[in-house]
Amino acid sequence: MDYDIIFILTIIAMIAGFIDSIAGGGGLITLPALLLSGVNPVSAIATNKLQASAATFSATIAFARKGLIDWKRATPIAIMSFLGGIIGAISISFIPKYILQISVPILLIFVVLYFLFSPKLDKEERKAKITYSSFALLVAPILGFYDGVFGPGVGSFFIVSFILLMGFNLINAMSYTKLSNVACNLGSLSVFLHQGEIIFSIAISMALGASIGAQLGTKFAVRYGTKIIKPLLIIISSIMAVKLLTEPSNPIYLYITTM
Repeated sequence: MDYDIIFILTIIAMIAGFIDSIAGGGGLITLPALLLSGVNPVSAIATNKLQASAATFSATIAFARKGLIDWKRATPIAIMSFLGGIIGAISISFIPKYILQISVPILLIFVVLYFLFSPKLDKEERKAKITYSSFALLVAPILGFYDGVFGPGVGSFFIVSFILLMGFNLINAMSYTKLSNVACNLGSLSVFLHQGEIIFSIAISMALGASIGAQLGTKFAVRYGTKIIKPLLIIISSIMAVKLLTEPSNPIYLYITTM
C-alpha cells in the first residue's frame, strides 16, 4: 500500500483515538476507512482490532496516571474481559449474527435514552448494587464475549454497567471501561494474530496515531468531564444505532424495506 494512504489512515486513527477515548465508537471511523482503502473485510477487522487495542491501552494508561483505577479491584474484571474476548473471537462463526444485528441497535437506543434522561453524573456516586467480584464473574465476560463476536457499542455498554451496577460516576466508569475494553480487545486480538489476518504495516502506523489521539482525548475528558463526555456518548451511540439499523443485512432493515 502507498505511503500516502498509510499516512492518511494514521491521521484518521488519531482522530478516531481521540473520540474513542472520550465516548467510544472509534471503529465507526477507522473500519470504513480501511475498507475504502482497499483492505479486504477480514483483514480490515483484524487490523482495526490491533489499532483499537493501542488506543484503548493508551487511554487506560492515561486514566491510571490520574489515579482513577484501583488495580486490585480492576484486575479481575480485566482478566475476565480478556477471557470473554478470546472465547467470543473463537466462537464468531457459531453465533447467529441476526440476533446481534437486531438486539444491539435497540440496546444502544436504550443507552442514548439513559444518558438523555439520567441525573447529573459528573461527581455523583451511588451505592453499588453488586460487588466487584460479581461484576468480574458475570458482566465482564459477557461484554468481553460480545466484543469478540461483534463489538459495536461495547464501550457504551461497559460505561452504563459500571454506573448502574457499581455506582460509579461517569469519569470513573470511563476509566474502568477503558481497562475492560483493552482487555477484551487483546483477547480477541490474540485470536486474530493466530489467524494471521493483520496487515502490520498499516496496523502499527494506525496504532501509533490512535495512541496519540487517545492520550489527547483522555486529557480532554478529565479536564472537561461530563460537559463533553455525556453529549458525545449520546451522539456516538445514536450514530452506531442508526448505522447498524440501516445495514442492508440487518433483519429489521430488510423487514421495513420489504413491507
